[in-house]
Amino acid sequence: MTATPPVHALPAGATLRPLVLPERADAGPSPLIREYAEVRNRSILESTGRDDDALSAESLLPVLYSTPDRVRHQWYVELEGRIVGCCPLDILQDDGGRTAFVTVALLRDVQGRGIGRAAYDLLESIARERGVRKLVHFAEHRDDGAGASPIASPTGFGSVPADRAARFLIRNGYTLETVERASEFVWTDGAVTDLESRRAEAADHASAYRIVQWMLPTPAEYVDGYAWMKSRMSTDVPEGDLGLPEEAWDAARVAQQDERVAAKGFTQLVTAAQHVGTGELCAFNELAIGPAESGATHQWDTLVLADHRGHRLGMLVKTAGLLAWHERHPDSPRVITYNSEQNRPMLSINEALGFTAFTYEGAWKKELS
Repeated sequence: MTATPPVHALPAGATLRPLVLPERADAGPSPLIREYAEVRNRSILESTGRDDDALSAESLLPVLYSTPDRVRHQWYVELEGRIVGCCPLDILQDDGGRTAFVTVALLRDVQGRGIGRAAYDLLESIARERGVRKLVHFAEHRDDGAGASPIASPTGFGSVPADRAARFLIRNGYTLETVERASEFVWTDGAVTDLESRRAEAADHASAYRIVQWMLPTPAEYVDGYAWMKSRMSTDVPEGDLGLPEEAWDAARVAQQDERVAAKGFTQLVTAAQHVGTGELCAFNELAIGPAESGATHQWDTLVLADHRGHRLGMLVKTAGLLAWHERHPDSPRVITYNSEQNRPMLSINEALGFTAFTYEGAWKKELS
């Protein structure tokens, strides 16, 4: 007989309950998963004012399952027979499970009753029991009119508004470690011409490299090089003292990522710079979009390997990627991306291309003794 998952009591008559997933993702979302997805999307909209990261239940379900590199757990907050909050805990396996991402997202109409604080305490206790020693939380921050001074990043680059979320995290023992800038590129009438010019200029400085591009799944000839570049994303991108573990990537992990992107219903283009003499992949950029062609495009990872910097490869892969993407997805009106405020070289490229900041995200950490 299968044991009944524990239900935890919370203030105001709420409860914290484990989200039970179907045995197989291809079985389709249950009514519970559909309600969970709806509350997740509503909480994102309430906290950010945007729906760029909303996912249908069909897109969300496949990414709720654990993978070899990340053990995923989800709980939901129930109050008076309805879901009012989503509480995922993702335990990273690259450092043996010592680091975890945690989120407690409550709907606005149930905040202020002590439910969020109690849910965080419970997830922290569960994380400790499972060997986690560091909790990491990412939160988008908006000025809520409280009049408090912004919270500066300890890196010296950027700040976030001292909004309700920031004040809550500080009260609960989290420290701000670094700030991410969210930027958007909007397609205008002259955008293609400008990108073509910038691509040509970058190519003049990168004569030893050529552009290669692929849609998922990753072709066999590029898997090893792509895996190495993905691993360097975890070591080369500035993150202050956040201390995320170095990621080990191989062909199996690349294939797993490709499958998860496809299972979500997303389309992804990878643009890479390849050294002509050696065949080494030296830089890459990722662009992706969900099932709705009129939705926002997501620019995910971009990296130039350290030994190949100084050849305008960042500009080259970004412009080549955007131009190819716009031909494939002309109805997507904008591209959004996130970059560390410390990452001045990449921010400079984005600014030159016309990306403009629209919000800031804090990366918060809590050490568990």
